[in-house]
Amino acid sequence: MDAEGCFIVNTSKSKTKIGLAVTLKFNITQHTRDLALLNSLIKFCGCGLIKLRPTGSACDFYVIGLPDIISKIIPFLSKYPLQGAKRLDYADFCKVAYIMGEKAHLKQDGLRKLKK
Repeated sequence: MDAEGCFIVNTSKSKTKIGLAVTLKFNITQHTRDLALLNSLIKFCGCGLIKLRPTGSACDFYVIGLPDIISKIIPFLSKYPLQGAKRLDYADFCKVAYIMGEKAHLKQDGLRKLKK
């Protein structure tokens, strides 16, 4: 995960009171020859999806459901921490996940914390 993993926080315009929607996404990219490895992650984690890239040479395992991120991905990475610089991205990802878990991102104050 230190090399091929991604922690994504996305905001997009929405018709909600605060005007923004926030989504989290965790993904791991591999060459299509390692598709079996990514499929084994679905079984191991008990969550996630696989998507083939249009070029056909790569595929992604991804988790977008907040409950799965909080209950499965974060505990795993807390038990087996990242060692490289990506651990800083992971720390920010966790902060956002917990803000969202408390539904604070649905209010202006929480959204400001999230953006920070």
